[in-house]
Amino acid sequence: MKKLLIINTGGTFSSVESERGLKPGLSSGELLEAMRLVAGGIELEMEDLFLVDSANIFPDDWRRLAERIQEAAAGYQGIVVIHGTDTMAYTASMLSFMLQNVPIPVVLTGSQLSISHPVADAMENCRCAVHMAAGGHGGVFLAFNRKVMLGVRASKVRTMSFDAFESINYPDVAQISSLGLRIHTGYLPEIKGDFRLCTEYSDQVFVLKMYPGIRPELLSMLEEHGYRGVYIEAFGLGGLPFLKNDFLAAVERSVKRGMTVLVGSQCRYEGSSLSVYETGLRALNSGVLQAYDMTAEAAVTKLMWVLGQTDDRHKIEEYFSENLVQEVRIPV
Repeated sequence: MKKLLIINTGGTFSSVESERGLKPGLSSGELLEAMRLVAGGIELEMEDLFLVDSANIFPDDWRRLAERIQEAAAGYQGIVVIHGTDTMAYTASMLSFMLQNVPIPVVLTGSQLSISHPVADAMENCRCAVHMAAGGHGGVFLAFNRKVMLGVRASKVRTMSFDAFESINYPDVAQISSLGLRIHTGYLPEIKGDFRLCTEYSDQVFVLKMYPGIRPELLSMLEEHGYRGVYIEAFGLGGLPFLKNDFLAAVERSVKRGMTVLVGSQCRYEGSSLSVYETGLRALNSGVLQAYDMTAEAAVTKLMWVLGQTDDRHKIEEYFSENLVQEVRIPV
């Protein structure tokens, strides 16, 4: 009989009503009986790691969760993580980098309604996550609304619908239909070596969304406050302005002073291509790195993770020239 570990971190899935609104309140003991209803012949064990709204998840929680998964990996055939939806894609992305070559399935899931609600999506999401976790395919995944996505490709795209998550610029790796759970093995992450826990990260990272009229002195302000990296959500294919308020000149100065600047697109689909327009080519010449078709969550967490591994400029460039965990397609 396969044995899975369910790690509960809180979120809507385990929430209860309070005078101040919904908050995590159901313990693993209260949840386990309900979850066994969807497990079939799979043995489940469950524990509480922390019980918080996912808006209160911080990078040190990612480290703690990754360490617990590494500790448990040898004793279980798969692990399910119950997590709030608001930051679940960030957690799934960072775990993808921290759990290098994880040999068992690690599947994050949550819900838009608490498991205690009579019409909740919680049980169906749990069913999908449990059976994906029992499927034997190593990697970090996110299960929601009868589909399974690579954790590093998932993004929350709707606030109220049950179909809250999508796989961005990458196919779903599995779906549940009348044919059961169908896993598309060709889309699964490649296990390239031994399982390694790599939990070092930098939280000195900023996200900057471009808008017409943005002032270039923002970058020097970030440097003054100790930020080591910035992810810029640029216009279209990756355009940055260089007329009037010369933002590109500020970018070049920041890069020369040691800031890592990663540039992607504000558009959710299809990604950046800085080599098409003059605005993008100027950015490349200024020394920025390109996010290509990464999700915003993957771009931010990869930047945090890479800066935790090294401060050497050439090694940082090497990390961003590689597809580490299927987080990016880099044109050849």
